[in-house]
Amino acid sequence: MSIQALATAEGLVKAPLIHKGKVRELYDLGEHLLIVVTDRISAFDYVLDPPVPGKGSVLNTLSAYWFEQTAGVQPNHVVHTDVALLGDLVTEPEKLAGRIMVSRKAKRIDIECVVRGYITGGGWRQYQGNGEVNGIKLPDGLRKNSKLDEPIFTPAGKNDVGHDEDIPFEEMASRVGQALAEELRERSLKLYAFGRDYCAERGIILADCKFEFGIIDGQVILIDELFTPDSSRFWAKEKYALDVEIDSMDKEPVRAYLAGSDWDKNSPPPRLPDAVVEATTERYRDIARRLME
Repeated sequence: MSIQALATAEGLVKAPLIHKGKVRELYDLGEHLLIVVTDRISAFDYVLDPPVPGKGSVLNTLSAYWFEQTAGVQPNHVVHTDVALLGDLVTEPEKLAGRIMVSRKAKRIDIECVVRGYITGGGWRQYQGNGEVNGIKLPDGLRKNSKLDEPIFTPAGKNDVGHDEDIPFEEMASRVGQALAEELRERSLKLYAFGRDYCAERGIILADCKFEFGIIDGQVILIDELFTPDSSRFWAKEKYALDVEIDSMDKEPVRAYLAGSDWDKNSPPPRLPDAVVEATTERYRDIARRLME
């Protein structure tokens, strides 16, 4: 592969590392944060080996693009994405080019704001059990991947370790307050509508997505990432069908490989074959091309 994969920015950034997630690393620049998007890839709560070359650049480029596109709809945390402006804070800027985002510091709201336009994935599993998703009663007789009459807001409580916890809106309101909960729901639904319509013009279905928000000077600000393959479920319109597992435009080659292996999901995962890594790299490049062309 011609692109060098970046597993970590540690040693490349002369600033304190304050958080290392599965994919992103956060460095403290004082007034601002430096977010570095690595090529690490995770599945089933494990970080896999090797990283996927170019994945971090695609995620960061897409987020930056969407933050700019939606700035008139929803204020966000972006300051800039130019590694040259970091000067001697980075030792090898060419390795971080396209992978960084300097952002304003926000007080994170510990709610993952999920919007679903279609009944699939975890929402489908909930619906099969009781006809509801996060306490929202849905019509009887829906089929897997059915388009909902109206998008629904299905929040989750954020957990830094393990899975986030699906919660009803009432529980969200009890955690963050009724007024803020209603504001986050409204902002999330508006953002989803923007992304859905934009994607539809390019032959892509935005099935569901998630947002994170924070507070800066009393104002609700969009943070983290936006409409990327890691935070949204994209379907190619030509592949849409009911009652099947639609091949989503993300790390599906990785999930398919692991599902077809004898890995028990409780021990260290197997190393990804080169063919799976290459196919995943191409998936990320393809969705970026289709969204930004």
